[in-house]
Amino acid sequence: MPFFWIGDPRHLPDGARIHTIETPHEAHSIPRGHLAVLQHDFPAPVTPGTPDLANARGVVEVLERAVTLVRSGTASALCTAPINKKVLKDGCAFAYPGHTEFLAHLGGVERVVMMLACPQLRVVPATIHIALSEVPTAFTPELLEDTIRITATDLRRYWGLASPRIAIAGLNPHAGEGGAMGREEIDWMAGLIARLRKEGFDLRGPMSPDTMFHTRAREDYDVAICAYHDQALIPIKTIDFAGGVNVTLGLPFIRTSPDHGTAFDIAGRGIADPTSLIAALRMAWEMAQTTEDTSHGNV
Repeated sequence: MPFFWIGDPRHLPDGARIHTIETPHEAHSIPRGHLAVLQHDFPAPVTPGTPDLANARGVVEVLERAVTLVRSGTASALCTAPINKKVLKDGCAFAYPGHTEFLAHLGGVERVVMMLACPQLRVVPATIHIALSEVPTAFTPELLEDTIRITATDLRRYWGLASPRIAIAGLNPHAGEGGAMGREEIDWMAGLIARLRKEGFDLRGPMSPDTMFHTRAREDYDVAICAYHDQALIPIKTIDFAGGVNVTLGLPFIRTSPDHGTAFDIAGRGIADPTSLIAALRMAWEMAQTTEDTSHGNV
């Protein structure tokens, strides 16, 4: 699985075995045990655990360069490392909530879907980083329908699931319990699900969120679409905290990322767990293998 890293070699740990390349194709021929580095110079060196605003623009440039490579077919997939959003905003007036939204902009799409995946579970939060009090307003029929369509399309494209089985979690406890604990499931969710079933979508729900994530229940679906952030992320982080992968669905290219943040507090101490990054790289490769054009084979 040849892959390469884009960045400033000065930012890698001392003693790292690197091999600088001029083009992504050269990653196929570097010595075993070396990291292929497509060099991109940053203004300043790095002090582990201490962000430098001078390098903010460089981070944005690397993302732009990476997207150009995957969109041109020079690379097969993009795996992004965590970023500190505040550093980008303060350092280069970054106008996006995070790099996912920036990647959507670069890909020319208005809406993307965040999926968290591990071997035992895939989950999609329809609403993401908003206050819980805002969820009932943001969680609309239009949003849920778009989320279902994008999720189903990419599960077919990248996982080879001809008819993905999609579980829809209710917004309310016990999926509203017949209206006793909320009416969204009755007033519009059930009707939307029924309409999309007639189009051929394999949907089940609205399901009671508290009974759909145990081992037996997970055997009946390929992905769970949830109403809000914690409803989706608590189950997967409980099942596989270290090995979860963040996948952005709806982009015109493959993008994965580790399911964790920058961890400045342990940077440079040699104790970070690489499990999620390794899983993200592997998943990007597997997704690329499922698509038609895998001739370049770089991540």
